Amino acid sequence: MTSGKPRHSVLIVSASRQLYDCFKEILPGGQYAPIAHVTSASEAKRMLLSSEFDIIIVNTPLADEFGVDFATDLADGLAGVLLLVKNDSYEQISYQTEDSGVLTMAKPAHRQALYAAVKLLTAMNARLRKMEQKNKTLQEKMTDIRLINRAKWLLIENLGMSEKDAHYYIEKQAMDQRISRREIAGQIIFTYEK
Repeated sequence: MTSGKPRHSVLIVSASRQLYDCFKEILPGGQYAPIAHVTSASEAKRMLLSSEFDIIIVNTPLADEFGVDFATDLADGLAGVLLLVKNDSYEQISYQTEDSGVLTMAKPAHRQALYAAVKLLTAMNARLRKMEQKNKTLQEKMTDIRLINRAKWLLIENLGMSEKDAHYYIEKQAMDQRISRREIAGQIIFTYEK
């Protein structure tokens, strides 16, 4: 069932170890590993400097702060963030955090609901990572287009080519040399921008 799928790393930020033990039991090790535990936001921040996690679960209140601002800050990254709050403050905190992309749950919560929330965050994390990859690809394409256009204008200015001829020249050089148009553009820019 889990073969071929990546494992998802989980960080549990909770003043008590009880929640960590619960998630260790309900999350399949083949899908979720490692599962780390820290008791405070400051410990989590230190850990996040050197490690990346796919899912971060914040159980309020934490040892050094309540945890809502911490969870909201975490949502700026790619990790799926689950915030657990007492039932009597759920509505207010959920309203406060939902625009940030934080999934908020009232506690106490059943194991099945906790597992379902983690599965939802897993799906959201996968989607965010795909979107990030698409964004990187688009950024690279935009960079290529800028470089190629710069090279075309250098050919136009220095060799008197038309735009169509400059474009054809870059395409032909890339084919003949079996390298990318970006590399040809880089060579042209290096030659004429001294």
